[in-house]
Amino acid sequence: MTAGKYLKIADVLAAELDGVAPGMRVVGEYAIGRRFSVGRAAARAALQELERRLIVRRIQGVGTFVNRRLDYTVSRDRRPSWHETVLAAGGVPRTVIRDIDVVALPAGPAALLGRAVGSPCHHLVRHSYADELLAARVHEWVPVDVVADLEPAIRAGESLDLVLRQVAPADPERVWCRVSLEIPPAEVCAGLLVEASRPVWLIESLSHDRLTGRPLMCSTSWMRADAVRVVVEMGSATASSPEETDVSQS
Repeated sequence: MTAGKYLKIADVLAAELDGVAPGMRVVGEYAIGRRFSVGRAAARAALQELERRLIVRRIQGVGTFVNRRLDYTVSRDRRPSWHETVLAAGGVPRTVIRDIDVVALPAGPAALLGRAVGSPCHHLVRHSYADELLAARVHEWVPVDVVADLEPAIRAGESLDLVLRQVAPADPERVWCRVSLEIPPAEVCAGLLVEASRPVWLIESLSHDRLTGRPLMCSTSWMRADAVRVVVEMGSATASSPEETDVSQS
């Protein structure tokens, strides 16, 4: 392969994909190779270059698609809702329930929720989509005494935040969050359709009722880094400004 040939191919494809709707399928290595009269290695390198630029997203066993990386904003001023966060970022949200059951609360979630280990709790495993592309795998724990019949409510409405507001009833507010970039376990890699060596965002959080302080739910979210950019907002950007602070007096 001529040095830099794949980069020129990537530049051409990037220009053509500019403005194409997210989620549209991109031609594969074979079609690229025939069009540019190059071997499979060069075609694959061009697609990998587009992936590095976050222009496309490659999903194992599915294909390559036009990408749009959305801002997933974590803030106490925003509802802990995938649907509302993706909508605010200009995307189209969707969630799919992979599993839901009542289980004995494990030690980690029990400590966050202030409940006894082994107490009854709903455990949800959901896949979250943005612009019809898989973006996140989420584990959520909701004590049974918060919402008794969670399964029919969540299957009808998708949004757990909305279910908690309407059924609990409560006003969910995220009060604790930890964000890191991690190599996920094999089960998560398989669920997100990513290579085993690909790092993804890990967001752990706890939400309570804004009015009573009662813990409502905690979650562990694994998010594809090529799907979202995690933005953490702390406090108010207008609380003070450099002009208002006289550092010479410190």
